[in-house]
Amino acid sequence: MEIQVITVDNPDNINVIIGQSHFIKTVEDLHETLIQSCPGIQFGLSFCEASGPCLVRTTGNHPALIELSKKNAWQIGCGHSFVLFIDKAFPINVLNSIKMIPEVCQIFCATANSLQVLVAETELGRGIVGVVDGNKPLGFETEEDKKNRHELLRKFGYKL
Repeated sequence: MEIQVITVDNPDNINVIIGQSHFIKTVEDLHETLIQSCPGIQFGLSFCEASGPCLVRTTGNHPALIELSKKNAWQIGCGHSFVLFIDKAFPINVLNSIKMIPEVCQIFCATANSLQVLVAETELGRGIVGVVDGNKPLGFETEEDKKNRHELLRKFGYKL
């Protein structure tokens, strides 16, 4: 077995959700769920099929995000994985809906940070082992940092 580090190409720090599913139906179900969960969302989705023709299946409503998801799904290249880039929404707006899709097995990450995917390759194929999401901590939150966090959450409308 070989472990590879795949750096996700995300030049504009767009929110990306990477997950695992188990069926080709995922592509259409994710598309429908995103549209229903968050009006105005823009997205590009790619799903790596794990049997049959083993294609990267795609959908979305934003051509550049579709291309970005295709590029990254191809680089990751793990069966039954999906790469979803979203704009005009945050992951918090859609994650619970995505998790409720019956064929979604797990979510590896939802982030706009720099991101690396750890991929294991065997004679059978490739699988996601985990992700490295952003940087390691540089220190502890101060009182000023707490104040800024509280203000940011209220600015975004997540807290009163």
